[in-house]
Amino acid sequence: MNVRCLSVATGLLIASISPMRAEEALVAYKSLAPELALDLARAALESCRTHGYQVAVAVVDRSGVTQVMLRDRFAGPHTPSTASGKAWTAVSFKTSTTDLNAISQPGMMQAGIRNLPGAVVIGGGLIVEAGGSLVGAVGVSGAPGGDADEACARAGIEAIRDKLEF
Repeated sequence: MNVRCLSVATGLLIASISPMRAEEALVAYKSLAPELALDLARAALESCRTHGYQVAVAVVDRSGVTQVMLRDRFAGPHTPSTASGKAWTAVSFKTSTTDLNAISQPGMMQAGIRNLPGAVVIGGGLIVEAGGSLVGAVGVSGAPGGDADEACARAGIEAIRDKLEF
C-alpha cells in the first residue's frame, strides 16, 4: 500500500513539474526596433547640440549589443567607446551609471565594479524600459561632465517615451 501511494505521489509530482519545464524552455522578451533606437540616439545627440556639446551616443539592446552609434563631427576620439561602455554598463547592472558611480567609490563594498572589464562607471548611461521590461540602454559621452551626458541621454529617452508604452 505504501509503495502504491509513493508511486502515485511521484507520478503526480512529475506531472505537475512537466508543464513548468515546457514553459521555461522558451523566453519571450521585448526589444527596441532599430528605427526606435536610432530615434533615441538622434534625440540625445540633438539635445547635446542645443547646449553646444559635441558627443557620441550609443544605444544597446537588452543584451548590451550596440544597435546604434552616432558621433558628432568634433566629438573626441574616445567618445564612441566611452558611450558604448556607459550603455553596456547601465544595461548590465540594470541601473544608471551615475547610481553605480555613487555606490562604487573607493573603500565601498561595490568598489570592485570599477575594475570589471568593459565597465564605464561615469554618469551618462541610462537604462531604457518599456512596459516594465528592460529593452536596452543609452550612453552619451563628450559633454562637460557625466551629469550633462546623462541629461542628454534622458532627453533622448523622453523623446521616444510615447513609443515605448506599447
